Amino acid sequence: MSLINYITQIQFDIGAIACLPAECERIGITRPLIVTDRGVRAAGIVDTALNTFGSTTAQLPIYDGTPPNPNEHAVREAVAMFKAYGCDGIIAIGGGSAIDLAKGVAVCARHDGPLKGFAVIEGGLARITPATAPVIAVPTTAGTGSEVGRGAILILDDGRKVGVISPHVVPKAAICDPALTLGLPAHLTAATGMDAIAHCLETFMAPAFNPPADGIALDGLWRAWRFIERATRAPGNLDGRINMMSASLQGALAFQKGLGCVHSLSHALGGINPRLHHGTLNAIFLPAVIRFNRTAETVVSEHKMQRIAQAMGLADDSQIEDAIRDMTRTLGLPTGLGELDVNPDLFPRIVQGALADHSHRTNPREASAEDYQWLLEASM
Repeated sequence: MSLINYITQIQFDIGAIACLPAECERIGITRPLIVTDRGVRAAGIVDTALNTFGSTTAQLPIYDGTPPNPNEHAVREAVAMFKAYGCDGIIAIGGGSAIDLAKGVAVCARHDGPLKGFAVIEGGLARITPATAPVIAVPTTAGTGSEVGRGAILILDDGRKVGVISPHVVPKAAICDPALTLGLPAHLTAATGMDAIAHCLETFMAPAFNPPADGIALDGLWRAWRFIERATRAPGNLDGRINMMSASLQGALAFQKGLGCVHSLSHALGGINPRLHHGTLNAIFLPAVIRFNRTAETVVSEHKMQRIAQAMGLADDSQIEDAIRDMTRTLGLPTGLGELDVNPDLFPRIVQGALADHSHRTNPREASAEDYQWLLEASM
């Protein structure tokens, strides 16, 4: 049986940040914790958000210690602040890292036990209840789509990068204001944009029956493929920013179907080396995984490669892998793990992590340890 469910209220427009006070009132948040990072705060975006409340936010607590790859230590710090200030909800302002951290805080602030117990691979889905604190997500990048996702990717104290997944962690509102992404540097625009493309591609290839998600993913791919270069090279171009933000949330709306080997590999490697950008890793792994998936039963029977090529504006589906590598290179991103100084000695650990990752189970073609070894070698 396929579960098809879209539940996030999304405010999408230039200037949508003005909706923040009304969304807090609708949801019943009166004392929010702001979860962000130092870069977003220094850029003035947190002030822009808080100024929508007038003079009522002078004493709101702000946690700005979000690391590039959010971890259990940061969750504990932010939970302590949430409890110390008597907060009743969270406003996450930032990229996927801040929003994912906010989701982890929302769970751990209202449930007993360490973060590990809520990881889906530890049976955590059943332990997350409606008691989870409400989250409003305000994305400042266009890539992860975490503002509409039902999961958070977090690094545990033991080094594993895991998914905390539940319908209860879906933000109660997403305020998608493309104007907030205008100051995003070119390299982050490119890397987060390739993350959105990876989401659209992988969830479309996932085998679950969900035609609405497939349609959303293909439209998101169409937008991202046509506008990622424009958004990267002309950061002030609003059309580029609007379409990339739309593609980002569309990829995440669709990936309730699941993802696949691109993400199981990037989660595993990102857990080993948190300094590596998730979107960059996804861009590197995509060509090899697409080649691997070509023979999958549902990929063949549903003509998925041909439909991907059509969305990308390619004459022939045989061009997909090269087109992705060429786009990645054009955007100034690395196209191989070797450029990131990833040592092949890490491959056994990456394979072990990928096989245990929740995204492994939803790839359209089952991957063995030997298959993962090939995917890594092909991505060097």
